[in-house]
Amino acid sequence: MPECQVVMRGLGSTKVVDGATLRWLLAPDNPAVRFLTLTELLGRSRRSREARQARAAIMQTGTVPALLAHEQPDGSFAGRDSFYTAKYRGTVWQLLVLAEHCADSSDQRVRRACELVLSRSQDPGSGGFSQKHAQRAGGGRPSEVIPCLTGNMVWSLLRLGYAGDERVSRGIDWLTRYLRFDDGDSAPPADWPYQRWEMCYGRHSCFMGVVKGLKALGEIPVPERSPAVRHHIHKQSHNLNRLAKPGWTRFGFPRMYQTDVLEITQVLLSLGVRDARMREAITLIASKRGADGRWRMQDSFNGKFLVDVEIAGAPSKWITLNALRVLAKVDAAIPELHHSPPVPVASD
Repeated sequence: MPECQVVMRGLGSTKVVDGATLRWLLAPDNPAVRFLTLTELLGRSRRSREARQARAAIMQTGTVPALLAHEQPDGSFAGRDSFYTAKYRGTVWQLLVLAEHCADSSDQRVRRACELVLSRSQDPGSGGFSQKHAQRAGGGRPSEVIPCLTGNMVWSLLRLGYAGDERVSRGIDWLTRYLRFDDGDSAPPADWPYQRWEMCYGRHSCFMGVVKGLKALGEIPVPERSPAVRHHIHKQSHNLNRLAKPGWTRFGFPRMYQTDVLEITQVLLSLGVRDARMREAITLIASKRGADGRWRMQDSFNGKFLVDVEIAGAPSKWITLNALRVLAKVDAAIPELHHSPPVPVASD
């Protein structure tokens, strides 16, 4: 491949992705990263020959086929009703990995897993997604519906070809109706679902539940976002000086129900948010780039997954790609980022 560069503007100076880093991201060993590098970083059409070949290879090489080899005939992983409680090995966790890797939604194995989650986890009454199956009534148990799972499943199903499905639309409605953005300044309502889970719906809404809900809403194409979806995007904290979660400064992939600064910044940018208060996050992301032009996997659940994703502590194609995607979007739309003084960033 000829030497190529991507020019990005951010943090007051022009950033160039060197050819060596691009060749590394475009190598065939990780076809999902190759596909997203071609289409989202280099701007190639998804219909181009290179992009179509990379997309097809996702189902043949690497994480996706290795993961699907663990699927049972009914579409489950680690047991039909352990879809959530078999942490990182159950079906909902595999849907997240498949969605992140742009798995082919027409593949029957992928569809079986999606249908199992919709039939066993989704509460038929509210549209939210539950940790446990209701053995008598069917579907997800209403008392076990939680926001981070609902956000993650709506996002995964949208990515896996279920946009327009009435069941997913009801999941979106759940997010816009029940997802709370309270920042410690009010008491939760006393009725369902808020009375059940203090850690999800307490005086301070669960940060990660909010992030996963916004991630799902950001997956909806802009022209298709309802007024309720648009309303939920524009919220802010009343205390921007407080570090929400210290662990969020350590980047990992995939993030499952957890999150970090890199994913949160991606979510905000996907929702069209451009605000000077994002400068500290952008500075942190840029500061973690190594001399080799790559970002490392600082946080990993390898050993708990059915199939490990990259190597903990080593340069990560996924984190490098996601960081470059963020920096590529930081442009003149946030002029304050280019002119305000640097923000100190704590070392790892």
